[in-house]
Amino acid sequence: MKSFLKKLLPEPLVRAYHYLVAWFGALYFGFPGKKMMVIGVTGTKGKTTTSNFIWAVLTAGGHKTGIISTANIRIGGESSLNYYHMTMPGRFAVQRLMAKMAKAGCTHCVVETTSEGLKQYRHIGVYYDIGVFTNLTPEHLPSHGGSFENYKHAKGKMFAHTKELIIANGDDPHAEYFLSFPAKKKIKFHKSDFDATRFHLGILGDFNIANALPAIIIGRELGISDADIAKGLADLKLIPGRMEIIQYEPFVVIVDYAHEKMSITNVLETAKKIRKPGAKTIILLGAEGGGRDKRKRPIMGELAAKLADYLICSNVDPYDDDPTPIVEDIAVAAEAHGMVRNQNLFVIEDRRLGIRKALELAQPGDVVLITGKGSEQSMIIDGKSIPWDDRVVVREEIHRLHPPNSHQAHSYPV
Repeated sequence: MKSFLKKLLPEPLVRAYHYLVAWFGALYFGFPGKKMMVIGVTGTKGKTTTSNFIWAVLTAGGHKTGIISTANIRIGGESSLNYYHMTMPGRFAVQRLMAKMAKAGCTHCVVETTSEGLKQYRHIGVYYDIGVFTNLTPEHLPSHGGSFENYKHAKGKMFAHTKELIIANGDDPHAEYFLSFPAKKKIKFHKSDFDATRFHLGILGDFNIANALPAIIIGRELGISDADIAKGLADLKLIPGRMEIIQYEPFVVIVDYAHEKMSITNVLETAKKIRKPGAKTIILLGAEGGGRDKRKRPIMGELAAKLADYLICSNVDPYDDDPTPIVEDIAVAAEAHGMVRNQNLFVIEDRRLGIRKALELAQPGDVVLITGKGSEQSMIIDGKSIPWDDRVVVREEIHRLHPPNSHQAHSYPV
């Protein structure tokens, strides 16, 4: 009914509706964004990890901090998974969560902010003090009329509402655009700024260095000592569904949210670095339906063919679409770059069976990557939402392969 009305109503009327609801939500909950220092994080990739690094540094520095991210919601030391199946929940949900944070005594709040959320005015009433830009690559373009410029300008709305400080990744070619907005102070960072002798990350992957730098900058701007910043970065060992290691031995199993060119490349390169000599990389991946960008599918297939030894193409969130063309778009590209179907390339739409196949292929020393959903708590197939958690399913399938009385049964963290 909701999607039908969206198609029926004129776009300006839909935008006006979102705008008014956003203001009413902020009013109803007493404008909680004014009661805390609010840090917004936007970009294509790395938002969740960056947000959690910021939370960890602020917490280590003695600031009670809340966070709303794709993976998790934190109110001080209390943490829960994000069950909304969207990074930035609807206007009332965002304001309700921020009100809970303010009531619990949080002085700071980190809000992972998406282009779709900004397009629907979910940022109204959030009151950003600090804005962080991670990076920008073509993603979610169908939602923005197929235009990369529209996508970039949607992200820019957050910085137009940022008052005090803008922090931007200078290694991204679009950094200057996001630094052009009129905040009081602007800081550009580069991955080469990271001091590996001073700071060590508790989260796997060299690509996370860029995600940690905004936390270091914010910590220093707020007077947090380097020692406390270092403690925060090192103590953060787990971000749900973000390079989350489910099993270490006899082969490594990692669940990650990666679902486009940059993130797939990052996880595959990390797997090559951590696997044992002569071992293989096995990746399960897929792409979304529901009008999401189709152009990324063959790119994912090509990357898997070049950087992995085995590929399983499986469902992610087909929504109302036929899942077969989605997985085939990936598989055909992998075949074009040398993979052979039913030898090192498998198309298994049922995600549980796909995960099972990935684990069955693994040998000691290998790395198995289960990508595309991370810690999401549901999967949408044929328009229906079903409960789902890759991490739970992976653990269940490991138990199935290695029952509790086997020596591997206790080799993965709970």
